[in-house]
Amino acid sequence: MSDKKEDGGIKIVAENRKARHNYFIEDRFEAGMVLKGTEVKSLREGKANLMDSYAIFKNGELFLLNVHIPPYATGNRENHDPLRTRKLLLHRSELSKIWGRAEIKGNSLIPLKIYFKKGLAKVEIGLGKGKKLHDKRESTKEREADRQMQRLKRTMR
Repeated sequence: MSDKKEDGGIKIVAENRKARHNYFIEDRFEAGMVLKGTEVKSLREGKANLMDSYAIFKNGELFLLNVHIPPYATGNRENHDPLRTRKLLLHRSELSKIWGRAEIKGNSLIPLKIYFKKGLAKVEIGLGKGKKLHDKRESTKEREADRQMQRLKRTMR
């Protein structure tokens, strides 16, 4: 999607901008991903979609579901399934910490962005609580008020 580079050589591949609109993000975690070769090549081209994706626990391990990484353009018949379930790599202590907090009713694990850090593909997982419609409206009003204040400050200069 974007070819932005942040500090420290981090290349952002995909961001889930809707996550901040739909959830109150309480905490963030960085995790590695178990990927196939063609998936990495496709990610290096900047192709991925995090819309409607989430993470779940199975047998004490964390898995990422519904992340769409399209097949590599110049790949062959060994190309990967675009929506396959991908295992996330975290330390055992981090997994138990996340699991304890994710089991609380109303909490969800949402991927916020996929990026490359020191050549390795990483995903940022957010622990969030779903917003209700009135919360979303309130967030929109606050954002609009901030924008209006910024406009007024620029015109006052």
